[in-house]
Amino acid sequence: MKYCTKCCMPSTRPGITFDERGVCSACRSYEHRATVDWNARWKEFEAICDKYRGVNGSNNYDCMIAVSGGKDSHFQVWLMKEVMHMNPLLVSAADNMPMTEAGKHNIKNISETFGCDLIIMNPNIQAQKKIMKYTFEKYGKPTYFVDRYIYTFPLWMALRFNTSLLVYGENVGWEYGGADGIETYSARDQIFNGVGSGIPDEEIIEATGIGKKDLNFFVPPTKEQIETLDPIYISYFTQWNSFKNYEIAKKFGFHDLTHEWNRTHHIEQFDQIDSPAYLVHSWMKYPKFGHQAATDYASRMIRYGLLTREEGFKLIEEHDGNLDPRCVREFCEFLGYSEREFWEIVDKLYNRDIFEKNTYGKWVLKK
Repeated sequence: MKYCTKCCMPSTRPGITFDERGVCSACRSYEHRATVDWNARWKEFEAICDKYRGVNGSNNYDCMIAVSGGKDSHFQVWLMKEVMHMNPLLVSAADNMPMTEAGKHNIKNISETFGCDLIIMNPNIQAQKKIMKYTFEKYGKPTYFVDRYIYTFPLWMALRFNTSLLVYGENVGWEYGGADGIETYSARDQIFNGVGSGIPDEEIIEATGIGKKDLNFFVPPTKEQIETLDPIYISYFTQWNSFKNYEIAKKFGFHDLTHEWNRTHHIEQFDQIDSPAYLVHSWMKYPKFGHQAATDYASRMIRYGLLTREEGFKLIEEHDGNLDPRCVREFCEFLGYSEREFWEIVDKLYNRDIFEKNTYGKWVLKK
């Protein structure tokens, strides 16, 4: 593994690239901000909102926002409703797993504070458990089922409510490094970013016995249908900053995990805080690629000027491999695993090219 010479991101992150100076594409994207005419970008954003504002009449929705209730969702709804004076419909795909108190509060707060209608889909739990077990055990992707709905459900709802303007937060590939890291306002190709795609539906159906009738909205709309929509990334029009979004969200009642839970594998307590069991998904990047949320946030904080690179690596060493016991416990309770079974599955998924076991039988990154 090699690491970016500016941040802490390793070369094992899928799709990330390094230039001749050893700087990762995410850092270069961040530096690129200094060359952007943000006033011109904002005018583009205003023009898009002007195009769609009131398109379905004064008493109907004119855009749709895919939300989870998190800090970024609060920022997006504030921006579209309070700043741009749009009339959004909020849509969300739930993961059906136990929520934190903060998560329960936030999803209600985002509707109540901003005065927006909210549609939440709770997918078929029987199908979810069967598919989660299969994709976890074979691919190390326990939330593939839920993640697919997070991407497909808003597309289907946008079509059904005739709200072509579908609003997302950041372009992950461009902001943080990825195979689809192209600077664009359009989020039409987001469905193919690999989080909720890549495993053939036929394979899942054959392996689990789940029928197509149990997977409503699981298959995305056709390319032709998606072409009728105008999905956008807010991060193209404004300088996306996780901490800025967090500060704005708090002003409108967003709750973080203060006094509720101090997660052992995170270096912050305000991102992806809705359900502990879901975090097994993001942590699974560690055995597969040698980094997870602590690396992601340390690198982000270095770019924002909040940490030095040395401070970042210290935090990563303390947190990255340390999956929180609450996540394991609630994940196992939801799917019916014993914790022993859980760790036996994880053990098989470690990437032997970058990990080795020490004298205590613990997986450690190769030097």
